[in-house]
Amino acid sequence: MMNKPSDTIAKSHTRQAQRVNLPMPFGWFQVLYSHELAVGTSLPLSYFDRELVIFRTESGLAKVLDAHCAHMGAHLGYGIRDNAGGGSRVVGESIVCPFHGWQFNGDGECTGIPYAKNLPPRVARCEKLIPSWHVRELNQCIYVWYHPENIEPLFEPPVISEAAADNGEWGELKIQQWDIDTHMQEIGENAVDAAHFCFVHGTPEIPEPTRSEFDGFLRHGLFESEMVTPKGTIQGRIENSSTGPGLSVVRFSGICDTVLMANITPIDAHRSRAHYAFIQRDGGGKTMGRVAQAIVDDICQQMEEDKIIWAHKVYLEKPLLCDGDGPFAKFRRWYGQFLIADSYND
Repeated sequence: MMNKPSDTIAKSHTRQAQRVNLPMPFGWFQVLYSHELAVGTSLPLSYFDRELVIFRTESGLAKVLDAHCAHMGAHLGYGIRDNAGGGSRVVGESIVCPFHGWQFNGDGECTGIPYAKNLPPRVARCEKLIPSWHVRELNQCIYVWYHPENIEPLFEPPVISEAAADNGEWGELKIQQWDIDTHMQEIGENAVDAAHFCFVHGTPEIPEPTRSEFDGFLRHGLFESEMVTPKGTIQGRIENSSTGPGLSVVRFSGICDTVLMANITPIDAHRSRAHYAFIQRDGGGKTMGRVAQAIVDDICQQMEEDKIIWAHKVYLEKPLLCDGDGPFAKFRRWYGQFLIADSYND
């Protein structure tokens, strides 16, 4: 008997849960790039094992709510009629439910019912009817705060000067995205795993970890390695930093200065979405342009190679480590502060 698609998906998620049984971490996570959300538009989102809707008000503010209308449960992220194929209408500072026209602002309060003569008491009292989410917009990205216990933000996303829209020294974002069948922690551990560069990505030597620091919600690391180029051997540097589990910046120097915003967002406890945006210094002519693109292509190839490992490995709580491995124990202690035990999703 042939399995139904839903059965196949359920079995796949069960296998993933058996491979990596960890809860979703809390923190700030990227959900869109700023240019993906025009003024007066909305879009559905699926993150944190929830359905959400994001909209940009006519004043330009990005807002995120739980997806379903408090009136009769319609999804606010799917429009009809003139908005078919897109999100629901946005009027002023509110999103409009496609089912009955109820309007909700970014705080989840109902701001209008077009046909009601007597407002329901909760509407009249301006109560929050739909859960709202904390949103920050900077670095040409839109971030959302997730915490399984709905705790207010404990820290803020970093400001990345190279990602400022008006920074003329740096080029436009070069964007790549992957959906990865594993928990976010497995992806994050690459930041302290120097040895895998040689065996997974074919680097001529294992990069030398010269710094690895863990400070509250922040993490910093530095790898240095000699790189062979047509102009001789040069000293290369890979400096990486994380703010919480979801937002990372990697700075490559030595050949062509490159900044990578490597942000990871949980779709659910067992699937993650990688938002990669490369920013490179402008100038240098056609030759440097080809070199710059080669760096981007190489990093994307590395991601494709990593995906093969992540898709099939299991998470070992007590891995058998040796002296050449990175500071995995320190990384896991740092990462563990973002995991709430009661939020395990088996």
